[in-house]
Amino acid sequence: MNFSDLKKRIEEKGITYNEYISNTIEEISKTQITDLPPGEVRRFNYKNLNLQRSTRIIRTYHPSKELKRVLDEITGMQLWMVITENWCGDSGQNLPYIAVMALQNPLIDLKLLLRDSNPDVMDQFLTNGTRSIPILVSFNSRGEELFRWGPRPRAAINLISQWKSEGCEKPEWTEKLHLWYSRNRGEEIEKELADLINKVELTYLE
Repeated sequence: MNFSDLKKRIEEKGITYNEYISNTIEEISKTQITDLPPGEVRRFNYKNLNLQRSTRIIRTYHPSKELKRVLDEITGMQLWMVITENWCGDSGQNLPYIAVMALQNPLIDLKLLLRDSNPDVMDQFLTNGTRSIPILVSFNSRGEELFRWGPRPRAAINLISQWKSEGCEKPEWTEKLHLWYSRNRGEEIEKELADLINKVELTYLE
């Protein structure tokens, strides 16, 4: 899929962060949990928990002065496409920070695509061959990819590898991961995105 086709898809199916949250709230409110099979009950509970996490982060997060400086230095239009799903724990923890960051500069246009409705787009941005989310991809006005981030901060990836090597099963390391997220308060994603944006700006100065 070339950028022209991708841009058309984003225009047709992309939504804002506020629309994403509103859709999630509506979906939760209309769901009768007693009618769901066990697997769907688990996913419904993830959606509920992620909404709570997202609401808390949006309410309490304030970008650092350094990150604001980096975002202020963006002088050209950037389309930030995030592939996500509202049941994904990593999206619940990281997407709110991205949404707040995007608001810091009017030249950033943040649009979200749902992974399961857009598998052909997702398959262009795999992580080690997997459809891991969230994935943030930034494009300039010419459709050139500026940077890519996701699905979680490098520090979190390293910790998961460590926990797995210590014999932790998924339920245990998942709990540890969300505890790490709550303590980190977006510091790692700030550092990583600031570094990626700085590299883009330096490239255009060369």
